[in-house]
Amino acid sequence: MHTRNLSDADKHRIQSIRTGVSAAADGLRQRHRWLRHQNLIGALIMAGSIAGAVASGWAYVAGVIPWFVCIPLTAVFLSFIHELEHDLIHLMYFRNSPRAYNLMLALCWITRPSTISPWVRKRMHLHHHKYSGTESDIEERGITNGERWGLRRLLMTGDNMLAVYLRPKTIYKAARAFVLAQNPQSEAELKSLAREQRRGYFPLGLIHYAFWHGFVLFHLANGIALLFGSGIPLSAGMETFIAGLNTAAVVYMGPNMLRTFCLHFISSNMHYYGDVEAKNIIQQTQVLNVWWMAPLQLFCFNFGSTHAIHHFVVKEPFYIRQATAKAAHRVMRENGVRFNDLGTFRRANRYALENSAQPAAVSRAVDSLDA
Repeated sequence: MHTRNLSDADKHRIQSIRTGVSAAADGLRQRHRWLRHQNLIGALIMAGSIAGAVASGWAYVAGVIPWFVCIPLTAVFLSFIHELEHDLIHLMYFRNSPRAYNLMLALCWITRPSTISPWVRKRMHLHHHKYSGTESDIEERGITNGERWGLRRLLMTGDNMLAVYLRPKTIYKAARAFVLAQNPQSEAELKSLAREQRRGYFPLGLIHYAFWHGFVLFHLANGIALLFGSGIPLSAGMETFIAGLNTAAVVYMGPNMLRTFCLHFISSNMHYYGDVEAKNIIQQTQVLNVWWMAPLQLFCFNFGSTHAIHHFVVKEPFYIRQATAKAAHRVMRENGVRFNDLGTFRRANRYALENSAQPAAVSRAVDSLDA
């Protein structure tokens, strides 16, 4: 991370973007007064998303829709809940109602058990905004930001446990840097922070991944056995268990894994890592909305197009960012935010173009940014 102070020019650009984004949001609220009922909107989105996911699962179990419809349909509903969790972390709903606030967080985790506990994630995410793109930014490091692209990163992108198992040293270093960056004032506080990190996936995440990995490994082994003439013999009890596991994979685990992969693929590549200037928000993210990513954007509520807006103006909920994206993009482009810098895939998400192993290819990618 570069540590020089922000130039006056960059400060001016950042302020110009913030002013433009806030003006677009304020104008939208003036035109649509119902948007001021933010708590109610959040609760309705939660209720509607859960109802939609449950209805999709019921339709599959009842034989109304096939698995290849249920999984993506449920994943879309879960993407709304992910955005709600993110907004809740920034206290956009039920700020003054602790019970309602914690109930919303609990529902976010129950419906998306492949994720880290939202109460643990809260500290990590707020740290991410302060130190985005650094080694202590464990939220982004945890989803593979900064890694070289290859089969290993592809596997880790959609599976949070594999992201730990396949690079334990990297995760340990990032977790240690994150804990120390919290400036613990005593050994007891240091240990408490470390424990918080270790229990991030307990218990829902650990249960989810145990069943998900069991599902994948069983069908992989059974598929290999079928190639040799017969599947794995099962008792009546095991057949019932596998049937239940198959159903859970379609209505619950599979949609979460699809949503997780799409979100992490886009998020880990729209954030820069390793050589960003401290507090230079312009260098933290890009707008990643190239046309061929539209199928992935579907399962993370257009995250690549709208999340960079959030780094400049944190207070706006996800539906406001989406509604004002056109105006926000205009002022962001005018002030130096990159759009569709596909060279990031070659540079392991480094910001500086000269870090690329293939500078000519990167130059062509940057030269072809959307006009």
